[in-house]
Amino acid sequence: MTTQTALNYTAHLQAPFHDVDSLQIVWHGHYLKYFDIARFGLFDAAGIDLQDYYIKHSCLFPVIKTRTKHIAPLKHRDTFTCTASVREARVKIVLDFVIQRTTDHMICARGQGEQVAVQAPAMDMLLKIPDPIRIALEGC
Repeated sequence: MTTQTALNYTAHLQAPFHDVDSLQIVWHGHYLKYFDIARFGLFDAAGIDLQDYYIKHSCLFPVIKTRTKHIAPLKHRDTFTCTASVREARVKIVLDFVIQRTTDHMICARGQGEQVAVQAPAMDMLLKIPDPIRIALEGC
């Protein structure tokens, strides 16, 4: 189940057993996976297929920076939402993320990711996000 509004996308998830570490909490590295689920849900909702865009235009969108603030742990079978919100889509794509437990509405983590446009095969970084991607994210 997902929720979509302008410039954000919310994925509804549950912490599986295989994401839990020896402390019986979700291992910190899995939060980036949850961010990606929301990121690509947002791209899909905006009509953006990055693989198709690469095939047609030889333009990639690598993640160049991530940041995560862990606030409260998720545990096995916790249900939670991960919301991705567009902060910027002109020079680079900047998305904000919030992971919130559904049972008590506790915010468990906040994060941010940055992506740039890179023209293959030279791998030259572009100074702006291509118009079709920018327009889709601004009007998501």
